Amino acid sequence: MQGSTQGPTPRVTEHGGGVWSLRVPIPDNPLGHTLVHVLDTDRGPVLVDTGWDDPDSWTELTAGLDALGLSVRDVHGVVITHHHPDHHGLSGRVREESGAWIAMHAADTAVVRRTRDAEPGTWLDYLARKLAAVGAPEDHLAPLRAARTSGRARTLPGLRAALPDREIVPGELLDLAGRRLRAIWTPGHTPGHVCLHLEEEHPARRPGHGRLFSGDHLLPGITPHIGLYEDPDDATGTDPLGDYLDSLERIGRLGVAEVLPAHQHAFTDAAGRVRELLDHHEERLTGLLDLLATPLTPWQLAVRMEWNRPWDQIPYGSRNIAVSEAEAHVRRLVKLGRAEAVPGTEPVAYVAV
Repeated sequence: MQGSTQGPTPRVTEHGGGVWSLRVPIPDNPLGHTLVHVLDTDRGPVLVDTGWDDPDSWTELTAGLDALGLSVRDVHGVVITHHHPDHHGLSGRVREESGAWIAMHAADTAVVRRTRDAEPGTWLDYLARKLAAVGAPEDHLAPLRAARTSGRARTLPGLRAALPDREIVPGELLDLAGRRLRAIWTPGHTPGHVCLHLEEEHPARRPGHGRLFSGDHLLPGITPHIGLYEDPDDATGTDPLGDYLDSLERIGRLGVAEVLPAHQHAFTDAAGRVRELLDHHEERLTGLLDLLATPLTPWQLAVRMEWNRPWDQIPYGSRNIAVSEAEAHVRRLVKLGRAEAVPGTEPVAYVAV
């Protein structure tokens, strides 16, 4: 491969040791782009994530590969950190062009399969039921019902995401010729999120144990969204925030020299960033207990929580994400015995104990 190229379009960053990142845009999203990583192997380049399924994103991905002297047809494999459309969206097209295999953790593969098999309106029906159950007002539910009736559900992203060919098994080295890339299961952001530990000496000989492709699990300046897992059929009491906090501690113990995330930029001091995130969520849980001195529904709780802007300025779709995050935090408090549902309330309200 050729060396790195810096420029506005495409932007390619060389990280050394046969690793590059490509900035692949996410349409109409404040995150701006996904960092798709290219890993050189003895059988050809392997991508870690692929970016959003959009013509401009495809153009940037292929242009980035071209800047490295590659074609998408050269890609040998695709390793997906998690199923979200800004990571898995272009995987199917990469496979069509190259014959590359796609690997994903079984828990996220199950989400992809369930989404593909469901009638398109199923997710909107589920979301409307969930929001009604947590106290969303009728004026918030009405657009979901209108979208269901109009058939706009068929345009939701990820409905026909590619099914993987291989399963990522936690703890195992991936079959990458000439490289040592170990899968670490880090549920929380999604049930099957994985980080990928490149167990090789850092090319700049920075102290620590290799490098980590962290997906959305560990980002330098953003707290990843932790909401309820996306499963319309799930009747079990999952605890995504508990999963995430446990996963953070696992990553903190690795002692990696550098983190290569899927958004923002590469960074060092993974253990320090893990401590910041653990402290953030503990402070958030403590703040929610103060709010729950009076019984509140998850919707009422979300309205009162601190976000990056006032509630009345939060866009419609982001409110759904915020309520899911409030639910995940309440569920953690209930599992810790620090809050409980108020008997007989509908929609259900919670109170600190």
